[in-house]
Amino acid sequence: MTMAQRADVAIVTGAGGGLGGAIAARLIASGLHVVATDLSQDALDGFRAAHAPDTDRCTTAILDVTQKTAFARVLEEACDTLGSVEVLVNCAAVTKTTPLFDISPEEFSAVMDINLRSVFLGSQVFGDYMRSQGYGRIINIASLAAQNGGTATGGHYAASKGGIVTLTKVFARELAKDGVTVNAIAPGPLDVPLLSEILPEGARDKMPDMIPVGHLGDPAFIGKLAVMLASREASSMTGATLDANGGLYVR
Repeated sequence: MTMAQRADVAIVTGAGGGLGGAIAARLIASGLHVVATDLSQDALDGFRAAHAPDTDRCTTAILDVTQKTAFARVLEEACDTLGSVEVLVNCAAVTKTTPLFDISPEEFSAVMDINLRSVFLGSQVFGDYMRSQGYGRIINIASLAAQNGGTATGGHYAASKGGIVTLTKVFARELAKDGVTVNAIAPGPLDVPLLSEILPEGARDKMPDMIPVGHLGDPAFIGKLAVMLASREASSMTGATLDANGGLYVR
């Protein structure tokens, strides 16, 4: 395969989960080669069985997103086996609903490490690499909670997602001259299993009535937004946060 024919390579963190898996699946369908990463091999095996059983455009790797050395290892392995990496999607996250005054310092730090520290480390490792190559796309998954302070989620989750929006701007400004764009997507409530896990019993069924458009968001559509931001045509869009919240937050 010549370089002109070679598919761009995307690293997706948290690909073993609902939204991360949906994004990774859309990127594969669009023609990219995806390295799906997660902390759980079982989750990655489940993703591959569900979304990429018959394609050679998907590989998997274990990744602890709280460790800079782990990001560096995944980058090195991807470059060794696939030639280079063009796209990073920072999607790995943990969602907690602990009441504000019950959040312990340890829980606060744990949420920040997984949700925000991971975006910083991934953007630092891959951003430095991408600028040396003169091209790259970094896509960070934020949240409606970053903009409205959170409703069904905890204050630490909302704060971590707000930090992602800010980091997106910081890295976008730093890397703009190097052909690397950095953008974020801020989904509202999505139709994923996690929603039932974090809401009280019966609350999920009532959620559509609270959303102006009348239904939960489609994770596959978030995947389509990621495909757009990952494209080579998206060269003039950087530092932006795309809202996909059903009208719950309008600006």
